[in-house]
Amino acid sequence: VQLQASGGGLVQAGGSLRLSCAASGRAFSSYFMGWFRQAPGKEREFVARIWSSGTTLYADSVKGRFTISRDNAKNTAHLQMSSLKPEDTAVYYCAAQRAGSPGYDYWGQGTQVTVSS
Repeated sequence: VQLQASGGGLVQAGGSLRLSCAASGRAFSSYFMGWFRQAPGKEREFVARIWSSGTTLYADSVKGRFTISRDNAKNTAHLQMSSLKPEDTAVYYCAAQRAGSPGYDYWGQGTQVTVSS
């Protein structure tokens, strides 16, 4: 499985961006999909997750501002980011986890999100 993240860019505080993660392969609908981010000098942190059922989970820092979704017909996951803050600046990575796997099995290459104040 290959994951291709896209949609990053430069945006002013308060703005919005929509990240996309395109996946290869036929089993996308069975994968749990997640978004993570890593800011300079910091460890990678969890942002959001969506189960194959559509259930979602968010980090407290983005709850109410970010929305994760998936389109199984297009093998794509999205992260809609609104009310962006400078502290959201990071490289964002998408990841896929197979059912029954203890962790994420596949990672995308990352897309840079920069929020200016």
